Formats: sequence, C-alpha cells, structure tokens
Amino acid sequence: MARFFDVHPQDPQPRAIAQVVNILQSGGLIAYPTDSCYALGAQIGNREALDRIRSIRQLDSKHHFTLVCKDFAQLGQFVMIDNDVFRSIKAVTPGSYTFILPATKEVPRRLLHPKKKTVGVRIPDHNFVQALLAELGEPLLSSTLLLPDEEEPLTQGWEIKERLDNLVEAVIDSGDTGAEPTTVVDFSSGTAEVVRRGTGDPSRFE
Repeated sequence: MARFFDVHPQDPQPRAIAQVVNILQSGGLIAYPTDSCYALGAQIGNREALDRIRSIRQLDSKHHFTLVCKDFAQLGQFVMIDNDVFRSIKAVTPGSYTFILPATKEVPRRLLHPKKKTVGVRIPDHNFVQALLAELGEPLLSSTLLLPDEEEPLTQGWEIKERLDNLVEAVIDSGDTGAEPTTVVDFSSGTAEVVRRGTGDPSRFE
C-alpha cells in the first residue's frame, strides 16, 4: 500500500521531504506532482524501478526517460550541451519543458535511447520538486504518469493513490497540478525540433 503525503505547495514540510527521499533511497517508486502534470520517479540507479515504470506505462525500449534536475550544474553532468543550445534552454528554465540531448557517460546505458544515445532532461519550476531534489542530492529518474490507453495524465493525488496503490511506494499531493505533460524539444542534432507540444510554449523553438 502506497504512503500518501499531503505537502504544502509553497513551503513543503522538511519532514515529509526527508521521508520521501528515504523511500527513494530504499528503492521505492513515487508518484509526484510537477509544474506540468504528475510523474513517476525513482533514483537513477534503480534498475527495478525502471522496469516497474516500463510495466506500469507499457513502454518500449525507445522511450526517452527524463532526468529531472535541480539546476544547470546538475544537468550539465548528464548531457552534452553547447553554448547556443545552453542559451536557448536557459531562456525557458526552470519551466515545463523537457530537452532531449546527447548523454554523457554518467547516464546508465539502460536509460538511453538505444540508437541515439540520448536522454531527456528538465529543470521544473515547482517548489516541492525543487525541495525534493535538494534533499536527494541527485537528479530523479522520471516519466510522465500517463497510463496505457489513456489520453491524459492523472492529475489528482487521491485518484493516483486509488489506482496505483499497490504499484508505487508513495503518492505526493501538493495542490493543483496541470493536465498536460511538458513540451519536448529535441536538440540532439544541434537544432531544435519540437517533438511534443505540451505545457511549455513551443513557439520559440519552431
């Protein structure tokens, strides 16, 4: 049975943050709110949780997982980024965008796109996620909480608890969240390609 955390949206309780981090570090999988919609999250090196995310969402090997980062210092450890791309991303970060970039050797191979050797990265504008990442001290392996055969992600903590109670270790509710995933921009070729329109305004990349 998943633990349910009701976290203040502006000033997340440190004790709750510490408890969620402990669940992650103990190998747990969480459902958590972001500045776009809910996502599934686990530690980067948690192979079992990765398999569980694939199972819950019925994902194939070509799915781009996302590393949710606290800041650019953290992001820069995991992807290769030149000055022009950096400026483009910096202009909309933190925000509701995911960027696909060539991965560094710090990223486990099982998280990479099998052919492109790329990974998704993003820096969210969300108080709970920022507090969680600060306490965790590393990016969060993440994937949008979009269930198979459903067109829209789940948006209510209580409903997620009800539907995923035996599939995750924790569900975090931190007030209202959006109903759309992030806008995804692929920079792996050096130029921007919008591959998914979502919460973030895609016009500056088109």
